[in-house]
Amino acid sequence: MLVASSYPFLDLMWTILIVFMWIIWIMLLFYVIADVFRRHDIGGGKKAVWLIFLIVAVFLGVLVYVIVNGQGMAERNARQARNQQEDFDSYVKSVAGSGGAAAEIEKANSLLASGAITQPEFDAIKAKALA
Repeated sequence: MLVASSYPFLDLMWTILIVFMWIIWIMLLFYVIADVFRRHDIGGGKKAVWLIFLIVAVFLGVLVYVIVNGQGMAERNARQARNQQEDFDSYVKSVAGSGGAAAEIEKANSLLASGAITQPEFDAIKAKALA
């Protein structure tokens, strides 16, 4: 049983630091593994070699990968973020309305003024837009 007098404060801080660093390393390992699978510039053989190196030489593998491919990781992440933003923007534009009832009425009014539609058609469009 741990007693406060047998587990001093600095030992507690050291343990917290070690656990924190271990969690950071685990996150970095998953980040590197995801980057290996995301790469399109290397084939399956090189991916397998990197994964074996990451599994066998656990700490060294992650550090070597980050040193060797750090710039490429940043570029791939920036490209992925840009692609996701473009996809989101195009999705929002595709599902966004045309400006609501006021825009529909204004468009119908311009069609009425140009003679493309009649007054009853304008009234029907206006009623539908306001409904």
